[in-house]
Amino acid sequence: MKKVYPIILTETTHKKIPFLIYVPDFDAMSQGKSLSNALEMAEDLICCSAYEMKRQGQRIPPPSRTRDIDIKSSPWENEEYSDIVDRIITLVSVDFDLYEQKMLQTSVRRNVSLPAWLDAEATKAKLNVSAVLQEALKERLSLG
Repeated sequence: MKKVYPIILTETTHKKIPFLIYVPDFDAMSQGKSLSNALEMAEDLICCSAYEMKRQGQRIPPPSRTRDIDIKSSPWENEEYSDIVDRIITLVSVDFDLYEQKMLQTSVRRNVSLPAWLDAEATKAKLNVSAVLQEALKERLSLG
């Protein structure tokens, strides 16, 4: 199930923590080393929070509308961060089903065709072809 959640993204002049994240719908905070990292961290925070809530039988909150978010509601507002540069409300797209599959490491069966000689070489080298295929796919998809 895909959803889009609003976050409050705060940019600071901190060298170590330039981006602060607050997800109002989950009352959760995180940080990022770059803008792209901050958005990835926000996505992971939302998915992880929802996954845990689901595991505990709790209701996953629906996304708020951006117009209903008070930008000053971020806990970072009251922290000792006097070096805030900017603060925006932005949206983060999440795929709860994909995240849950990753968490559960659900394997799926897939038929793969190989040349006979390559299969023979892999068998001779005692390679786990499934593991090699997974590694190659992760590398090719930059999922390292």
